[in-house]
Amino acid sequence: MQIQPYLFFDGCCQQAVDFYVQQLGAEVEMTMRYKDMPEEAKQQGGAEMDPESIMHTCLRIGDSRLMASDGCPQEDDAAVTHKGYSLSLNPDDVEQGRELFHKLAQDGNITMPYQPTFWAKGFGMLTDKFGVNWMVNVE
Repeated sequence: MQIQPYLFFDGCCQQAVDFYVQQLGAEVEMTMRYKDMPEEAKQQGGAEMDPESIMHTCLRIGDSRLMASDGCPQEDDAAVTHKGYSLSLNPDDVEQGRELFHKLAQDGNITMPYQPTFWAKGFGMLTDKFGVNWMVNVE
């Protein structure tokens, strides 16, 4: 069994996908847009979404998968926030960790600079430009 993160972006999923492909070397395994839904499914709640919005996408990053969407129609129209968790990257070496950390931090916010710690050869925390929290950890 695996746990795979599923992120919801409020209309900027394609930009996030493009960013993770460029910065992390992610590979897009599949993408389905709302315009690709069968008509009967559109009648059950998907019709109000922008047809070009991403209904579901799956990225491969290293040995892991990250799934994402522009979101599902919700009753409360609450803004999408990425709080209460961090995605953790575990690169093979310190230099790769430093490189990935700085790529993810582009236009984002560094919350703990990448540096050696008592538990890791390299560790840092950041929030990327989409509001997703990341930890980069080289044990």
